[in-house]
Amino acid sequence: MTQASSAAPRTLVIATRESRLALWQAEHVRDLLQALYPDCKISLLGMTTRGDRILDRSLSKVGGKGLFIKELEAALLDGRADLAVHSLKDVPVELEDAFELSCILPRANPRDALVSSRYGSLRELPAGAVVGTSSLRREAQLRARFPHLVIKPLRGNLDTRLAKLDRGEYDAIILASVGLQRLGLAQRIAGELDVADSLPAAGQGALGIEIRAGRADLQRWLAPLADPDATDRSLAERAVSRTLGGSCQVPLAAYAECEGEQLWVRGLVGNPDGSLLLRAERRGPRADAEAIGGEVAQELLRAGAAAILAALDSPPSPAP
Repeated sequence: MTQASSAAPRTLVIATRESRLALWQAEHVRDLLQALYPDCKISLLGMTTRGDRILDRSLSKVGGKGLFIKELEAALLDGRADLAVHSLKDVPVELEDAFELSCILPRANPRDALVSSRYGSLRELPAGAVVGTSSLRREAQLRARFPHLVIKPLRGNLDTRLAKLDRGEYDAIILASVGLQRLGLAQRIAGELDVADSLPAAGQGALGIEIRAGRADLQRWLAPLADPDATDRSLAERAVSRTLGGSCQVPLAAYAECEGEQLWVRGLVGNPDGSLLLRAERRGPRADAEAIGGEVAQELLRAGAAAILAALDSPPSPAP
């Protein structure tokens, strides 16, 4: 056996949620790995998480985004899977010590999309029109800019959300553009929201790969998939969220853009009702990505975010 072949993995198991979008993402990573290691047997382990099963309440009420990864993490711990593929925005900024974020792949479209069969932009929606969204981040920014609209929660996978719109339960819904594009549904996008109007969630549009801590072999095998731009941007954004103790209970946004060797990092915290939105931004060297994100968060705290966070800091209702 040659040194190159002995260094390559023989088998890999990817843990994934079973929604169409999650499967697309896992299959995308599988195909990338298969191209790198053509002799490796790569399989998917599909799972249903608690976040997928609880559809009658918002994530902020039942424990947050971690509900989408716990079952996958259990598979990493007990050896049923080697890696788990996540939408990075669904990965808590603080992982348990048993796990680590191995790499971040090239980032796709981070913007939010308006989906409606009747209206081409939010400005066209009349007073009283019902808009569905799954995130407090989007809700707060929508309420601040369009107080005449009725914002209602929207849960379920992508197909379920589109079906609710098509049944007339909503006049429009807001989704991540990338999910629609990855599933060949870009024609459903009536218009994209400018990031200045709807600042994205930390890591939106990027895929992250989680592994059990200490797997140096996996780190080495996965390293070619990592993207430097996406990594620097995501490190800065996740630092904003981490410093603020970000969770689904807080309307929190963080977005970074590369400008050569510089990063432009923007952050936002607000009240869920949109009555107050605080914004901050910083520029600095990409090598200091996490520090810049932390500075943005500190500026938000000085501007009043601490009071907002304290008011929202109540324990979530237990999930059944």
